Amino acid sequence: MSLIEHLAELRRRLVIIFASVLVTSIIAYLLYNRILNFFIQPYCSIQGGNQCSLYVTGPLDGFALRIKISIFGGVAMALPIILWELWRFITPGLRRNEKKYAIPFVLVSLLLFAMGSFIAYQTFPHALRFLSGAAGPHLTQIYSPSSYLNLILLLMVAFGVAFEFPVLLVSLEIAGVVTPKRLSELRRWAIVVIFAADAIFIPSSDPFSLFAMALPMVLFYEIAILVGRLVLRSKHKVRAPIAA
Repeated sequence: MSLIEHLAELRRRLVIIFASVLVTSIIAYLLYNRILNFFIQPYCSIQGGNQCSLYVTGPLDGFALRIKISIFGGVAMALPIILWELWRFITPGLRRNEKKYAIPFVLVSLLLFAMGSFIAYQTFPHALRFLSGAAGPHLTQIYSPSSYLNLILLLMVAFGVAFEFPVLLVSLEIAGVVTPKRLSELRRWAIVVIFAADAIFIPSSDPFSLFAMALPMVLFYEIAILVGRLVLRSKHKVRAPIAA
């Protein structure tokens, strides 16, 4: 394909993505109350189900929040279409062995991101309880929708991105940048770096979220070493008959 044809193909894919996000955003707008209730549940759980409302201070804040949730919800619901269109755009430029690894990597990445977001959602009540207790008994907690939702969404995204850690390590092993043996030798330093990085970048800065993120990442580190050894072993088996 020529450059003009590539640009035309990209434009067509982007139009489909934009249209799908527009439709799903309208659906999210109609489902606004259910989506908001879903995100408020962690707060309600530590309040015993009573007085867990969020407070706005301006007449436009409520409408702006609904638009914001609709857009983010639309992007989340349209994510399969977005990934499919991007996949269809880049597929012609991939080699056969790259296509063989691409689909499993995409599926595993989606699964790990969803798992990380779920763990963040389950951990969030403990984080809220810790943050509320740290403020002391003389402060009354009144949360605005923007600050509350920004925190829980940032935490879910942070966990989702952090759980892509094994995908990154296995990719580096397949590319030959690092070896499973080298990762095994750096295990102690990796654990220190994982805990230090998580402590710095976790949005809520609470110990529950720290351990909920760091411990799975340490486990993922070990899994990446095992997967790397299996992948490299299978590569050697494929090359052996050819060399013979």
